[in-house]
Amino acid sequence: MEIERRWLVNGWPELESSATIFMDQGYFATRPAVRVRREALKDGPCQYIVCFKGKGGLVREEIELPVTAEQYQSLTGMLTGPMIQKEQRRYPLPGGLTLEVNQVDKDLDTGFFYAEVEFPDAEAARAWNPPAELASYLSRETTGQPGESMAAYWARTRHSSE
Repeated sequence: MEIERRWLVNGWPELESSATIFMDQGYFATRPAVRVRREALKDGPCQYIVCFKGKGGLVREEIELPVTAEQYQSLTGMLTGPMIQKEQRRYPLPGGLTLEVNQVDKDLDTGFFYAEVEFPDAEAARAWNPPAELASYLSRETTGQPGESMAAYWARTRHSSE
């Protein structure tokens, strides 16, 4: 289960990040979302993941399965468009939460930044307010808005028929 809120943002926040992860991801389907992703921790190991995401906004089913590098290569060869490139920086927040800020396709005209915070339950997600220093940074919430998912971005920019 994935419980998260999401915002469109401008650039990186003025905070100290705790991790940087580089990702490539592509979609086989967008409704429901079926994607393959490579995640590489800066100066660290790579993970390869196939993910299935159900319908929903704030709360939705999410199943992630690890695959080998060889399986990942085979799967990416089946995609209908180029991989989405992402850089994610993670920032610790009060209460044990983490702000994940993503720069998407930085070298393309379609590139943008978005931020997410994952929560343990829907009540906590609904009750959470950004700390004062992030209130203006996290002012354009897109949680649950149609067309604001990464799968929708894939469909718009990679000409998927899904």
